[in-house]
Amino acid sequence: MSVGEAVPERARIVIIGGGILGCSLAYHLTLMGETDVVLLEQHRLTEGATWHAAGLVGQLRSSRNTTRMLEHSVELYGRLEAETGQAVDWHQVGSLRLACSPDRVLELKRLATMAKSFGLPMDIISPERAQELFPLMSTDDVLAAAFLPTDGYIDPASVTQAIAKGARSRNARILEETRVDTITVDGRRVTKVHTDRGDIECEIVVNAAGMWGLEVGRMAGVRVPAFAVEHQYVITGPIENMPKGMPTMRDPDHLVYYKPDGQGLLIGGYEPDTLAFAEDGIPSPFKRQLLEPNHDRFEQLAALAVKRTPVIEHAGIRTLINGPIPYSADADFVMGKAPELDNFYCATGFLYGIAAGGGAGKMMAEWIVEGRPSLDLWSLDVRRFAFHHTTRHYMYPRAVELYGHHYKLAAPGSEHLSSRGVRRSPLHAALQANGAVFGSRGGWERPNWFAPDGVEAVDRPSFTEPNWFPHVAAEHRAVRERVGLVDQTSFAKFEISGPGALAAVQWLSVADMDKSVGTVTYTQLCNERGGIECDLTMTRTAEDSWYVVTGSAFGAHDMGWIRANSPNDGSVVLRDMTSARAVINLCGPSAREVLQAVCEDDVSNSDFKYSRAREITIGSAPVLALRIGYVGELGWELHIPTEYAAHVYESLRVAGAPYGISDVGYRAIDTMRMEKGYLYWSTDITPDVTPWEAGLAWRVNLDKGDFCGRSALVAQREQGIARRLCMFTLEAMAYPVSGEAILLDGRVVGFTTSANFGHTVGKPIAYGYLPSDVAHVSHFEIEVYGEAIPAVRHDAALYDPTNLRLKG
Repeated sequence: MSVGEAVPERARIVIIGGGILGCSLAYHLTLMGETDVVLLEQHRLTEGATWHAAGLVGQLRSSRNTTRMLEHSVELYGRLEAETGQAVDWHQVGSLRLACSPDRVLELKRLATMAKSFGLPMDIISPERAQELFPLMSTDDVLAAAFLPTDGYIDPASVTQAIAKGARSRNARILEETRVDTITVDGRRVTKVHTDRGDIECEIVVNAAGMWGLEVGRMAGVRVPAFAVEHQYVITGPIENMPKGMPTMRDPDHLVYYKPDGQGLLIGGYEPDTLAFAEDGIPSPFKRQLLEPNHDRFEQLAALAVKRTPVIEHAGIRTLINGPIPYSADADFVMGKAPELDNFYCATGFLYGIAAGGGAGKMMAEWIVEGRPSLDLWSLDVRRFAFHHTTRHYMYPRAVELYGHHYKLAAPGSEHLSSRGVRRSPLHAALQANGAVFGSRGGWERPNWFAPDGVEAVDRPSFTEPNWFPHVAAEHRAVRERVGLVDQTSFAKFEISGPGALAAVQWLSVADMDKSVGTVTYTQLCNERGGIECDLTMTRTAEDSWYVVTGSAFGAHDMGWIRANSPNDGSVVLRDMTSARAVINLCGPSAREVLQAVCEDDVSNSDFKYSRAREITIGSAPVLALRIGYVGELGWELHIPTEYAAHVYESLRVAGAPYGISDVGYRAIDTMRMEKGYLYWSTDITPDVTPWEAGLAWRVNLDKGDFCGRSALVAQREQGIARRLCMFTLEAMAYPVSGEAILLDGRVVGFTTSANFGHTVGKPIAYGYLPSDVAHVSHFEIEVYGEAIPAVRHDAALYDPTNLRLKG
């Protein structure tokens, strides 16, 4: 057994944690040719949370790439027993999802069209057909169901042991009863892992510690928001004439899920009042342990379960399990390389680790061996988290809220309520007084829309028309027809400077960055495959300095990419300036008149052209003004030392009053950027997408010399572009969001990446990728909540395609 095996003095890769994720990573690393892999488990394999996991394996998620990752799990589980000779108890019996309200039916239809666009065989079926598949269920109040035949369930401990056996067969060393006590860090690298049985020098460390992820991260000085919450399920007594081959079933309106378990059922759920586990630290030892069952808390789920499956009243409850399950600050996985260090990776915080285990191990192995996974997994990347996500004040209350909302309906535009108000603009109070309804992004409170006098300043999300729709339309028209003010303080902002800065930004960017001081350049930063890693603006503020502006949630990601691909010899310095400057976007056809009224400098078109930046004075404030924007109108981003922000805002409000100036929120920004053809990184463009495919060829300068990704872009252009991002209008009223299937002659040819309503064009707008061989076709259909809506593809921006208003 591996318990007695000696701890090696060194290893290339050390994995901390012997649950399904750690074992899967060891399996896939050795499959990719790694020969020096050591896995450390403080107890025995699976004895953290894996052993008491429910074992459901579902594939469909809101992200296409997360879904594809989970499909890899299903593929692995289907062949693992034949490969290793060890039984895994895999039952590919499919999964049912019930809908018991009209809104839930809409959600189900959205999931079905998303599954269709992702290539998964999900069908909407009748309650009666659902009952045929799961005879123990009652059809009371069930309106519809969805069935996905390739889902199933598996025994968590068995599959983990089989994966570990596969890893061992390729010489991975799995050391049980070996506790990691400390980690030595030198500069930006982990150099040694210290265990209770000896020390290991290493090149790479992976935190796959599950609910210990937070604590293992702290050993290396890395902030990892991975911890645990309590989760309960029951196992019933034997059920007479228990049907064989039943699928798993989820009844989200009743907050419960089901899995066949021998002659009975395993029934769990997501109640609204769970508890965070071990906020002050996990007790040691915590080995194959459960928590005290909370019958009172589970009673609410039991009552709902009896309604759906009355048979359990007769079968009785054999046992109630209460165990801690891994969780994260946003209820999604924590994967990838930590931004604080160059050789410390995370694969932790997996709520549904059994479903993800096989695929996530494969993606993490690619991340370590090849530098990135074959799928863009930004939504799971540890770099999405900011400092506040890793604090007790934030992560535990947010986790409890997210847990309780796991099965609750979340219409598009829904916002979380817990752990709010962490990061606020200096304009927050003024905007709140003006009716701002705030959303949260990257911890920032940002105005989503403004409620006029007499209108309740609260979100009412809907699968059709939400309550903010007419008010966002009014803000949209204000910018198109008059002038608007947008607080964009939440932008991530940083400076690249130093004697090596020019060479660095030239290497990083597809655009030519050697422009005159004061030039604002919109550019993409590509990886070596030509995929778009960053989408941002760089303003040259001196011969050796650039001011970079990117999205609120992308600062750590973009700074990390730039740092990792720049010289580390001190010739390039990165300095975060997000907190130093507030940002106000003044935009609309009257923006120049308003700005000139409070500005000591000439802002005429002849003196201040588009894509230029200047230091100006507004009132008594020094301001860096960038003539650029994201709405497609004449406008300026005004970057203001934080303490002057309120003064500038008040001055602009007074000067703008005669022009009908309005406060404008982020929901209106999105409607305007859709009309203008502007793209959003992480949805429309990702590391999987090249500038050629995204219609950004106009930003690429192949003549400037070599840059990261140039060879791949040249090769792709010569070989031909296989897909293209296209813009569509829907020719009937509908409410697309993203992930909808794009149909041509009834067959799926693509999927949408963004969607919103264009209040100037008067139609819903969607972006989506099409194969190049059909990208010239004009008429398609886009399936929205199961209904095929006629759609027209457009060759140019729907608003101001020649940029006359933007550059006027």
